[in-house]
Amino acid sequence: MAGQTLIQKIFAAHTAPGTSVEPGDILWLDLDVRSARDFAGANVVKNYREQYGDAPVADAAKTCFTFDLVVPPSNIPYANNQQLCREWARTQGVRVFDVNAGIGSHVAIEEGLVQPGSTFVGTDSHLNILGAVGAFGQGMGDQDIAFAFKAGKTWFEVPPTMRVILKGEVRPPCTARDLTLAVMRALGSSGALGRAIEFSGPAIDALDLPVRITLASQVTEMGGIIGFPVGEGQRAKGNPQSQSPDPDAEYIETITVDITDLEPLVACPPSPTNVKPVREVAGRHIDSVFLGSCTNGRFEDFAAVAEIVSGQRIAPHVMATVVPATRKVYAQLLTSGVLQTLFEAGCIISNPGCGGCASGHLGMTGKGQVNLSTSNRNFPGKQGAGDTYLVSPVTAAWSALAGEIAVPPRRRETLPGEYGADGGTVLNI
Repeated sequence: MAGQTLIQKIFAAHTAPGTSVEPGDILWLDLDVRSARDFAGANVVKNYREQYGDAPVADAAKTCFTFDLVVPPSNIPYANNQQLCREWARTQGVRVFDVNAGIGSHVAIEEGLVQPGSTFVGTDSHLNILGAVGAFGQGMGDQDIAFAFKAGKTWFEVPPTMRVILKGEVRPPCTARDLTLAVMRALGSSGALGRAIEFSGPAIDALDLPVRITLASQVTEMGGIIGFPVGEGQRAKGNPQSQSPDPDAEYIETITVDITDLEPLVACPPSPTNVKPVREVAGRHIDSVFLGSCTNGRFEDFAAVAEIVSGQRIAPHVMATVVPATRKVYAQLLTSGVLQTLFEAGCIISNPGCGGCASGHLGMTGKGQVNLSTSNRNFPGKQGAGDTYLVSPVTAAWSALAGEIAVPPRRRETLPGEYGADGGTVLNI
């Protein structure tokens, strides 16, 4: 009998003993956490009431709402939806991470709602970010989540797992976002369709939590179910996974992505997988820059930008918006001085949340405008009527200063890349 992949092990631990967990098997999956965000949350409540009336949820302690999409609400429909969820949550004894908390998946990691090996579902299509900590996260529709609230479980088909081996290391000025774009270029929008991914190799061993999040967050755009950075090096980087794949686990496919000569990359319109070297589009005039999202909204992302723009001003015609992922990230920006650096450089700082990821959010573009964004999608209309290019925070920073798409200059590898907790600097990729 063949060994098990990481997702098979997680599923086996969350279903009835003796249940087959081979790829293609459909099983009942016990859920450690079930959640809904302000987008679709009201529909979850509506469906729950229609199907189950006033019956209690399966376990209030394992159920929550996360408000992160339009926060605070800037229109009446969202204000009404959020209040409806609050009132229902009070009757059920369910916790609400309200409009000041930040992006739900990041809050789940920070607050310890999710642990390596656990299962977490919600109405967020990027909950597979939780693969960054060795957990299974999955976005589902409002009817499915209503059922999960009541039953504490859901059915799921065991996906096959593919292995992606990263050959080489990430060196400045490249970042984990450039590594992620390289993987997306190799896989395209359907190369991981319906699959789990296990990422391995020296580059993966070097990744700390913020950059693991960046990689895991883009698996959705590759068509994948979830992605796990695996390897011994991850334990040393603060990701003590409770389990690892068996040495004799079977994979549907193994591919190697060579990043030995990695250079700064950009996802050009109209797709996150339309990836090219930044140098091929360098010089194009830009109108705005968005820094944030579940993909690149951590403290380290903003600190890298602050290091570049410190003592300078962004181009006067560029609107640069900064949206921290969570309240805790915002606090780090305040205490470290990064926030002041970004402000003095001309950035617009907003409260924690998803920010410029979807129509109606902060930082939308008008027709004819060109936007550089560190978010995860650039489909037409996603961030307004303009053209959006997806880049790393480092590329975004240099471009904001130049007022056009710019290739980050190569720097000494010893050059610090993030602010330390004491206001000093530490090395980061």
